[in-house]
Amino acid sequence: MSYKSWFEAHAKKHKAIVDRLTHLSDDEVIAYFDFDNMVKKEPDFCPLYKENKKCHDTKELNCYLCACPNFRFDDESAKKQEDKTLFSLCAIDSKDGSQYVGEEAIHQNCSGCLVPHSVTYIKKHFSRDWLAIMIKVPSTLSD
Repeated sequence: MSYKSWFEAHAKKHKAIVDRLTHLSDDEVIAYFDFDNMVKKEPDFCPLYKENKKCHDTKELNCYLCACPNFRFDDESAKKQEDKTLFSLCAIDSKDGSQYVGEEAIHQNCSGCLVPHSVTYIKKHFSRDWLAIMIKVPSTLSD
């Protein structure tokens, strides 16, 4: 699955949930996306929910910003780093992120970074329109 196809499918799932929560305040919507609640009420939102497994090793995990507004991807990247193709990166170069470097490709590894999963961060960037928050995510990575 390409980044783009995952991103588009996820945006639709996110919108369907938020559209059902119009009766809730913004704070209540954010609280709804708490990992423990999502596992119970939205088991199809994330494949890891079926295993009650978190994508990040942290006690408190909010899934509203599953996918980070600082993540950048380009499935057809023309950006080369030495002999490899860079497909994704972190726009803020988070100290807790890393890169997976394979034989031919480089991908951002966000598993160690918690930036978008705190309620404080989510409130700062909140919109009920997930795509509005993620507007810069699909981008060109070439110089």
